[in-house]
Amino acid sequence: MAKVVLENVAKQFGTVQAVIDFNLTVEDKEFAILVGPSGCGKSTALRMIAGLEEPGAGTISIGDRVVNDLPPKDRDIAMVFQEYALYPHMSVYKNMAFGLKLRKFPKSEIDQRVREAAEILSIQDFLDRKPKQLSGGQRQRVAVGRAIVRKPAVFLFDEPLSNLDAKLRVQMRAELSKLHDRLQTTMIYVTHDQVEAMTMGTKIVVMKDGWIQQVGPPLEVYNFPVNLFVAGFIGSPVMNFIPCRILSKNGRLLIDAESFQLPVPEKKVPYYESLTGSEAVFGIRPNDIYDRVFAPEPLKGNSIHSMIDVIEPLGSEIHLNVTAGKHNLIAAVDVQTAYRVHQEIELAFDLDRMHLFKKDFPNLRIQTER
Repeated sequence: MAKVVLENVAKQFGTVQAVIDFNLTVEDKEFAILVGPSGCGKSTALRMIAGLEEPGAGTISIGDRVVNDLPPKDRDIAMVFQEYALYPHMSVYKNMAFGLKLRKFPKSEIDQRVREAAEILSIQDFLDRKPKQLSGGQRQRVAVGRAIVRKPAVFLFDEPLSNLDAKLRVQMRAELSKLHDRLQTTMIYVTHDQVEAMTMGTKIVVMKDGWIQQVGPPLEVYNFPVNLFVAGFIGSPVMNFIPCRILSKNGRLLIDAESFQLPVPEKKVPYYESLTGSEAVFGIRPNDIYDRVFAPEPLKGNSIHSMIDVIEPLGSEIHLNVTAGKHNLIAAVDVQTAYRVHQEIELAFDLDRMHLFKKDFPNLRIQTER
């Protein structure tokens, strides 16, 4: 078991800065997720930990060793790639055993490790099959099993579920979470899928353009995003953003979005009153907007008129794409909501869950109580 520490790590490819001033500590037994859009540097960071890329600056430590100059085979890590990379001519058993054979492990220990890993992953019945005889999910389990038999200090996963269909991805997410719970090993996982990040990790590392934007537990990052990028990237459907001005009127602080005005909750006034007269960006998640008919009574005073453009029934909730004045919003409303396209609807906002971002400083959220 091992802690992984990256200090001031950077990587440049030609004129492109792939990773910039990367500082991260992944504690022993932690499940950390590097998440962000394509090209943000997450896979490059993972490959530097693995030793497949050499950092241009900074230090990388695994356990109590600085590993910058160590080859991958000496770092006590195991990596699972997006591609299964299984030997097609070998059986599942031989694929899983191959790395141990190269390291001259005794046959009895190889057999024990392979069968233990197969039992953990429920692939014990497929050990004699070739990869072509397996489904995509089964092949990915074999790739994970090949890593498990190594019993490494750190597991590294580079978008391992990208090639699976939606149902298998959900299944494998749960399997990998259970695997982490069972093995109690440090895991670092790269994905562009924020749902994977939210559901699997004990720590999320949100990246953009080579920079770390925010690090924290999933719900902390979701509830308290530090900037507009994190707020818009984490959460599905994405957060609504509305340009506004903060006004003081009759002793009340208001969010003025031209098409509508909403009162700032009393408990947030001390944080926002210094913005009076300033422009800002008002953020509210779709799940915090209600059909006024089904809204909790205290929220019904925070209502606006809007026109329905698109209705998306999802079974457990209904997503409404609406227009309120010149603003487009998404609301996740009660399944009992009975409206049609082009009808008007009153929407109620849970303003205790609102966010404000400075318009001139989109990388800064105005912090309120947690």
